[in-house]
Amino acid sequence: MGAQLRVYRRRIRSVQATKKITKAMELIASSRIVKAQQRVDAATPYSRELFRAISAAASSTSGGHPLTNPVPADRKRAAVLVITADRGLAGGYSSAAIKEGERLTALLLSEGVEAVPFLVGRKALGYYRFRGRKIRASWTGFTDQPSYADAKAIADELLEAFNQPTAEGGCDEIHVVYTQFESMVTQRPIVRRILPLEVIEQTAEQAAAAGTGPFPLYSFEPSAGAVLDALLPRYIENLVYTALLLAAASEHAARRRAMKAATDNAEEIIKSLTRQANQARQAEITQEISEIVGGADALSASA
Repeated sequence: MGAQLRVYRRRIRSVQATKKITKAMELIASSRIVKAQQRVDAATPYSRELFRAISAAASSTSGGHPLTNPVPADRKRAAVLVITADRGLAGGYSSAAIKEGERLTALLLSEGVEAVPFLVGRKALGYYRFRGRKIRASWTGFTDQPSYADAKAIADELLEAFNQPTAEGGCDEIHVVYTQFESMVTQRPIVRRILPLEVIEQTAEQAAAAGTGPFPLYSFEPSAGAVLDALLPRYIENLVYTALLLAAASEHAARRRAMKAATDNAEEIIKSLTRQANQARQAEITQEISEIVGGADALSASA
């Protein structure tokens, strides 16, 4: 009985140590969620005004632009940017994004389009390498705290693939798979096509119904087309940066939820082991009392 009690106590100490780690990781993830949300909120005004400026420049341009041309009917290749995490212990966060990317890849293949993977995060990189798939480009080491420089490096690579002729390995369209942060409880993996941009013509009534309102009276120098050439790459960078920020917030939320579940499970295990240890201790005490009583009875009988 003594050996069994020592085993229970050793397991309780082990689970208590694990609980301390998961609790600390839960608190760290909670603090980082707030910072990630603040970064998303800080980037929103810039994204909104950049979108309005590009829309005004596009409406003032008579000719087309390579980034706004319609998707060709004979498209052959599409770039798929999958954003996952560098680290684990985040529940099903990375696996959900990878599965969404797999569904998009299957859909493109069914339409006769080759999917070219661009990967962010060690989880996606490990998944594709384990299966021996070709990877066009990958980035790791910043998924929990992305910077604009990271987004610019990714956007430059995507733009280079988009502007490259299809016959030389270029892509006709670019999709981004990331996790949309909706709340502390809900994060949803989504797919968004970022290139070519979709140009939608609206009347004043339709714009008012959509909440966009009329555009300001911009004056373009040297021309609306030149401004559009300068702004569209910045817009793609901003789209990638926003996706990275939302994915980072989702990663922290998923990790916080997973660590809270692990902490709760550790508490339940400690309670169960404590009950079993108390039962083993009680059985040991009962056995010792029985041995003492039995010895006293033997002494009295011999006397």
